[in-house]
Amino acid sequence: MSILEFLQNYGQALLQGTLVTCAQFLLATLVAVAAAGAAGIGKLSSKWPIRSVSVVYIEIFRGTSLLVQLYWIFFVLPLFGLTLPNFTAGYISVGLNIGAYGAEIVRGAIESVPRGQWEAGTALSMPQGVRMRRIILPQALAIMLPPWGNLLIELLKGTALVSLISVADLMFQTRQINASTYLSAQAFGTALIIYYILARFLITPMMRWAERLVARRLGRA
Repeated sequence: MSILEFLQNYGQALLQGTLVTCAQFLLATLVAVAAAGAAGIGKLSSKWPIRSVSVVYIEIFRGTSLLVQLYWIFFVLPLFGLTLPNFTAGYISVGLNIGAYGAEIVRGAIESVPRGQWEAGTALSMPQGVRMRRIILPQALAIMLPPWGNLLIELLKGTALVSLISVADLMFQTRQINASTYLSAQAFGTALIIYYILARFLITPMMRWAERLVARRLGRA
């Protein structure tokens, strides 16, 4: 079967799977950014309970497999009375996993802001929260955006695992098509191209635009 015939027959299913993958990516990104920001700033906190919770979260989610985390959230949490739909369990698992890596990027970016900027805020009698929001975080954002671009591509690829808990994403649809037709080259080849297009023409331009926007705001353009 030619690739055109394959797309005519199964293009609709692949499109539906791609839309689910995009939804998983966007929701997981929100979870990852929120978790990374909270844990990254929390790890710098002078209050040991906040710092300890942040460290435990980062170490657990960085030090264990995303697949294991996915199975734990979907299959094990119900044993403790918390049952999540497979779609929700999917993006939460991926988001929390990537967020743990992102937390170290946030922490490192904040610590990379020159000490003189911190001292300037103190000299102006700015409260700690105001100083962080108006002086430190805008500069840290410019530092953390490039590595976050790579991290979001990893997040996109990580969403393929949610097919293992029957989320009807692109990989789930691809596996279903392959199981019924045995057209492995066409099915997985098409999926490979779709993932590449999403990474190259969606995530990469978006992050470059964000980098330029932040640079202009800081007067570095």
